[in-house]
This record gives sequence, structure tokens and C-alpha cells, in this order.
Amino acid sequence: MASVLRAVRRRGRKAGPEGSSSGPEAKRTLAGRPTTLVGMLLAAAGCSSDTTTPPVDSGDLVLVIATVGADPDPDGYTATLDGNVSLPVAASGSVTFSQVLAGEHELSLSGLAPQCMSARESLSVVVEAGQVTTLEESVFCETEPPVLVGAGDIATCDLDSDDATAVLLDSIPGTVFTAGDNVYPNGTEAEFADCYEPTWGRHRLRTRPAAGNHDYNTAGATGYYDYFGPSAGEADKGYYSFDLGTWHIEVLNSNLEDVDGAAQLAWLEDDLAMNPAACTAAYWHHPRFSSGFHGNDESVDPLWDALYAAGVEIAVTGHDHHYERFAPQDGDGDPDPAAGIREFVVGTGGIDLFPAPFVKANSEVRRSTVHGVLKLSLAAGFYRWEFIAAPGGEIVDSGVSACH
Repeated sequence: MASVLRAVRRRGRKAGPEGSSSGPEAKRTLAGRPTTLVGMLLAAAGCSSDTTTPPVDSGDLVLVIATVGADPDPDGYTATLDGNVSLPVAASGSVTFSQVLAGEHELSLSGLAPQCMSARESLSVVVEAGQVTTLEESVFCETEPPVLVGAGDIATCDLDSDDATAVLLDSIPGTVFTAGDNVYPNGTEAEFADCYEPTWGRHRLRTRPAAGNHDYNTAGATGYYDYFGPSAGEADKGYYSFDLGTWHIEVLNSNLEDVDGAAQLAWLEDDLAMNPAACTAAYWHHPRFSSGFHGNDESVDPLWDALYAAGVEIAVTGHDHHYERFAPQDGDGDPDPAAGIREFVVGTGGIDLFPAPFVKANSEVRRSTVHGVLKLSLAAGFYRWEFIAAPGGEIVDSGVSACH
């Protein structure tokens, strides 16, 4: 997936004399100080105060904005340097902070319309003397994109954490997913009726589930398939796909082995080829990568490789009882910001939580003390993630990314 933020330095160009932007006229600044103060400082240092000649210890900082999606804010945004110098910038345009003192600075974007969100709240950047540093920032705009929300490792009659996460679902519209181990300990018909139905079961009609190993503790996972019916796919397979807005969603069964596993892989490759959506997500139970006690599961390598080859954006899994977000990576665990899959481990639906002590490469965020649900807002060309904790609904991890 294309990087939404990067710094590119171009050498050999002298810094210009004043701030400029594609929006309204901008005032002259230098690292947050009025030009008159700059002149005083330069004079005290034995330098010329002529603002037409950039001081040798400064450079230009250029912010380039690209707005993705529908309904961008026609009034544009406000770019702020170091919390005290603000310049307007168009929704698709650029702004230049001139004669910025060399060193590290913070740049942020504000004034976005409710339907818009920037890739980062702030960015640290190093400006070098006599150079131009260019930052590219994406802003994503869409009104009420489709939502996919859920978790794995969910219900038990012995705890009430699944009731707390179900309360979160009550206030979040959209399609509910499960990432396996829907009810403990054995996925029986009685457990689905007595333990799952009173909590997450009230969202059954909008749920698209995936099966976990505890669901298969009942032979053939009959309790699971009987409870969810056609929403769970064919009872001897458990894998299927559906469309959600402009996104294509693959639901896989990581419990299948040998002949059944090979049949699923062939189906997946065909389904990906027949549905070349610009953005695709997938979910199943066993994580390819995890910092938890179960750890990396290489048995799902063939599925991951097929998804990676097709340019899939997101993989959501469970099994390990914590929340974790990985940077985009390939099947070997090598970082790949341009084409890698971002995996979320979300075994936080209600069962007991466990630590994640074996930190894997590319792991960016881990939470092992709060239950919660992952909310994915799937807009055309980009997605936003929010991990929402229970009880209370605090957002403890969030972000936005463009599709590949």
C-alpha cells in the first residue's frame, strides 16, 4: 500500500523568503517567530536581517495535501508548525513554511470537516539548512462508509465480558464479524443458546461469522453451523465471501486441513480472481503473526500468500486473547508498506485475556488488559480502524490508511 506520509528532501534549492500556500495569502514566518524578531536574532548573531537572503541555518518546509474520497472540505484545512505558526492549505494543494530553522519540528493538520480524517494527527520532521523538505499528507473524506465490526474469542457463561462487548455493538451500526471461537468451551448447541445468544446473539441477523477451533470441539462444528445457518457458509466448508460497499470480504476457515484445506485455497484463488475489487479484507481464526502465547501459525501461510498476491489490505484474526496491530508485511514477516497485509489480532470478544510477551517483528500496538471490538470503516479507496474498549467505549487504537 502506498505510503500516505513521507519526507522527500531535494538538495540544491535555496529557501525562499516567505511563507506561501495555495490558499489565502500567508504571512512571513521563521520557525514560529515574526520576521521582525528573526531580523533581531540574526543581527544579534552577526547575520544580515535582509529577509530576501535566507539565513544559512534555515530551510523550506513544503506540505502537499492529497484528498481522497468524496465530499472534501471546500474551505481546505489549516497546517500548523510547532503549535504556533498556522497557514491555510487547500484540500488538494500545498503550503510552504519558509526559512524554518534547521532541526526537528512538528507539523499538524486541523480544520477538517466531520467526514474527513487525516492520516496522522502530527508528524515529526527534520529540516536541514539550505534544503527543501517536502511532506506528502493524505486526507480521506467519505460520509458514513460501511462498517465491519467485531472480535474473536467471545462468549462464555462463566464471565460477563462478552456482555460488555455486546453492549458496544448495540451502538455501532453495520455488519458484525466474528473471528472464531464464538462460544466456549466446546461450541455446543446448548452453549450457543445459553451463552452466546443472550449477548452477541442479539446481533445474529447482521453477523457474518468465522469458525474457530473451540467451535470444532463439537464434531463437525454442528452447533456453530446450526446456530448461524447460511450466514456461516456451507456447513462442510465454512468459507465464503461477500461485498460490503466497494470492498470485497473473504471469510476463511483456518481449521481445515489436507484435502479440505487445498479445496479452500483453490476456491480462494478463484474468488480473488473473480472479484478484483480495489480494496479487499479477510478474516479467520488462527493468526499468521502474533506476539501471544499461540504465536505465529505457519499453517495459514498458503492463505496469506494467496491474499498477498491479490493485493489484499487487511487480515483480522483471533485465537490469541489480546489485541494487536501489525504494520503491513509479506508472508515471511518482512515489512512491505507498499503491498503488504496489515493484520489485526482481536481475540478480545469476552473470554479471559492473556499477555502478549513474545513481541514479533512489525508489531506496532498491543493491548492485553482490555476487552473490546475492532471497528473498520471501509470507504472507497481507504479504511479507518478503531479498537474500542469495553466497558465504556474508549478508543485505544485508531488510524487510517489508503488501499494499495
